[in-house]
Amino acid sequence: MNLNNLTQLSGDASFRKFYRKKNKDKTSIIVFSKKEKKNNLLIYDAINKILIKNNICAPNLIRQEYNKNFIEFEDFGNLTIYKKLKKKRSKKIIIFKKAIDLLIKLQKIKTKEIKNFQNSKYKVPIYSKNKLLKESSLFLKWYLPKVIKKKIQKKIEYKLKSNFLKILGKLNYKNNIFVHRDFHVSNLMDYKNDISIIDSQDAVYGNIAYDLASLIDDVRFKTTNKEKKEILNYYKKKNKKLNFTKLQNDFEILSVLRNLKIIGIFTRLSVRDKKDNYLKLIPYAWKLIELRIKNNNNLYQLKMILDQYFPKKKEKIYEN
Repeated sequence: MNLNNLTQLSGDASFRKFYRKKNKDKTSIIVFSKKEKKNNLLIYDAINKILIKNNICAPNLIRQEYNKNFIEFEDFGNLTIYKKLKKKRSKKIIIFKKAIDLLIKLQKIKTKEIKNFQNSKYKVPIYSKNKLLKESSLFLKWYLPKVIKKKIQKKIEYKLKSNFLKILGKLNYKNNIFVHRDFHVSNLMDYKNDISIIDSQDAVYGNIAYDLASLIDDVRFKTTNKEKKEILNYYKKKNKKLNFTKLQNDFEILSVLRNLKIIGIFTRLSVRDKKDNYLKLIPYAWKLIELRIKNNNNLYQLKMILDQYFPKKKEKIYEN
């Protein structure tokens, strides 16, 4: 490969590196993966194939060099929905409604398995309660040791983990809906007068409220409480057969657990990977948690624990 034709793109919070390849008047995207994680490339291709099969705009594979740890796929340009929202704030709700329309389309997918570029069958996994617990526990593994004194860490970890398990038992909906798992405006692209979707390799079959919570309670893009309510009501209007009380419960639980996970991930990026840029988003993640935790009886005990042991949620993390 001619490296002179490649321009490195700003990466996401992952182990991958992205490059834009220029070939005459056309461009494409090259994704390099760490050797030990290159199976991720197979999954990304498989999920994109499922999306395309279901008439959702996702990147087509152009070629693969799996033995060299990279794949090349279609370039959707630079205009994420995040950037579009920043430019056209007056049209914020209109843009979010289009994202909700895409989400509803995504949730109608029934394809459970497909062949990847190596002709091996990939089955979309289930977003089990054990997986959700493991992800929520990233908060315990990475954030808790940075803000809580060592002598009481084990005690708080036990309390929180027990409570996470209890909360997960309060979810109403089954894990039978296609879930992108990172459905937020930085992973949605404005492309050819449509919204396309990227970064889909973590897709699972899970709870109907998960991607909704990812979009509306997105730590990277702030919306007012009024806007959040309007976007959620639009989703409800489009899904009148749903039990809205059950949906609201699951939405709040999953939003809280997701944002606790995100706080853990952002702390890990700082501590392990020396990427401190994400730390500035942690205070807003706490705000989102406080918004969703306050009116849900199933989250009352968790609220008490967080209020007791994490009263200064907006302070920076520190070394013990």
